[in-house]
Amino acid sequence: MTSFTVRRLGPDDSAALERLAQDETDFTDEPPSPPLTPDAARAYLSDPGVWHWHAEDAGGNPVGFLMAYVHRRRHGEPLDVMFEEIGVRESWRRRGVGRALVDALHAQMRTQGIGSVWVAADSDGARAFYEACGYELDELQGVILSRSGNDGAS
Repeated sequence: MTSFTVRRLGPDDSAALERLAQDETDFTDEPPSPPLTPDAARAYLSDPGVWHWHAEDAGGNPVGFLMAYVHRRRHGEPLDVMFEEIGVRESWRRRGVGRALVDALHAQMRTQGIGSVWVAADSDGARAFYEACGYELDELQGVILSRSGNDGAS
């Protein structure tokens, strides 16, 4: 089996984000996104509330990624984590990359003393993966709704 390493990206890793944006379809089956500008990428990767990991092959090429946000809460535990997104290059799926990325997230949570994390599953396959990683369906949460701030409505 081909080996890979997992590392958390830092402020000087804007090129890694750019490669990910260019190859996004291979990771997420979605159209490519425009990459952040170098300044925006540095700000994103410097933000302590943004956690972004890459799994990389021996040549340093991304084969998977995971990003999450640390949230401050108004009650209960002071912090939780929103597990925002995970993607694994199609040719690397079912080889432990996704699980290794989730393990890195959970290790960071332990290091920071954060006990809870939540994620929205957008497909049966995603839900099965998260359940295999120890997540449970929260029956109280329904669907996620969104709104663009640019639609002119109040």
